[in-house]
Amino acid sequence: MKRCFWVDEKSDIYIKYHDEEWGVPKYNDRELFELLVLESFQAGLSWITILKKREAFREAFDNFDVKKVASYRENKITQLLNNEKIIRSNGKINAAINNANIFMEIQNEFGSFSNYIWSFTNNKVIKRTTEELPASTPLSDKISKDLKKRGMKYVGTVIIYSYLQAIGIVNDHDKECFKY
Repeated sequence: MKRCFWVDEKSDIYIKYHDEEWGVPKYNDRELFELLVLESFQAGLSWITILKKREAFREAFDNFDVKKVASYRENKITQLLNNEKIIRSNGKINAAINNANIFMEIQNEFGSFSNYIWSFTNNKVIKRTTEELPASTPLSDKISKDLKKRGMKYVGTVIIYSYLQAIGIVNDHDKECFKY
């Protein structure tokens, strides 16, 4: 079975992520928030690092319950900074809390974050038609700009493009891949 070029065939966690999750359209706000947080923590690191720490992130961030994350204060931030099982970045932790509050504002405005994020493509999946795999696109530029305008952090266009791939708005599977 042929997979995308980036999948390490020796890594069960990468294979499972690729085969079962990457590029699959997601509409559940909890899942959308989880992947937004994980993508922001991935900045400057490899995705496999995040995948290996994903369960620890879920535990540390209350299963990505957006209301709980939005309410984190100094004692929880200290606890997260001392948690050796996750990425301990003060900036990224504070961004997750900040972004949780803005995520909820977007939910209130659009009825759900899913409604908001999918509105950029009129609820359609964008399928890659070229061999080239971009780092960003005009769509990721537009969403990144809007999220930043709303006050989110760690949502640059490259992070947002990876996010769009992860949540299935963009299907970037290789043409030879069984998931294409």
